[in-house]
Amino acid sequence: MEYALTATKNKARAGSYYDRIARFYDLTFKFNGYARSLDQYFANHPLPVSRGDKILDAGCGTGLLTLALLRAIRFPVSITALDLSSTSVVAARKSLYYSPGRKRDVTFTQGNLLCLPFADESLDLVVTSGALEYVNLADGLNELARVIAPGGHLLHFPVHPSVIGVLLEIMFRFKSHPPRFVKDETEKHFRIVHQYHFPKKEMIGWSKTAILAQKI
Repeated sequence: MEYALTATKNKARAGSYYDRIARFYDLTFKFNGYARSLDQYFANHPLPVSRGDKILDAGCGTGLLTLALLRAIRFPVSITALDLSSTSVVAARKSLYYSPGRKRDVTFTQGNLLCLPFADESLDLVVTSGALEYVNLADGLNELARVIAPGGHLLHFPVHPSVIGVLLEIMFRFKSHPPRFVKDETEKHFRIVHQYHFPKKEMIGWSKTAILAQKI
C-alpha cells in the first residue's frame, strides 16, 4: 500500500488524489453522522473566538467542518477555507451556497497546509481535520503555529488507532500519527486546553478525537 503523504511544500500528490475522489469523500462524510457530532461538540465546547476573529479551516475538504463552524458561531467572523484539492474547494463552495447562514463570512482558497498564504501570527483560530495525517506532523504543526497569534488557538481532530482508522487510511491514502506523538508535537508550540474523546456510539468516535490547544 502506498500512502499519499503528500505534501511537501513543492509536491501535492494528495491534492491530485482528492481531485479524483472528492464526490465519494463528500458522500461518505455527509451520511455518517460526522456533522451532527461536530454540532454537538461545538454546543458543549464553545469555540474560543470573538466577533471579527480570523479563522482558518486548514484542509477544508468538501466543507464539512467549515459549515459546522458557521452553525456554531453566532456572530460575524472571517473564515478562510483552504485545501490542496481544487475539486474539493469547488465542492465546499457549492455546499456553502446551498446552506443557511452568513455566507459572506467565508472565503475559499486553494493552498498547501505546509506553506500557508498568511503572515506570521495573523490568525486567531485554526481548525483542521483529516489534513495533518497527510504531512510530516512536526512540519504541519510548525506551519500552523507560525500563523496563529500568541494566545490564539488550534483545534484539530486527529485520527486515533482503531479498526475504522485503518480502514480510512486505506480508503483515503493517509497515515495516522501515534497519539503520544501528536500530543508531544502539539505541546512544542501550544498549551493543550482539552482532549475530547467522542462517544463510541457516534461514528466520529470510532476514528477521531479532538484537541484544543492555545498558542504559547
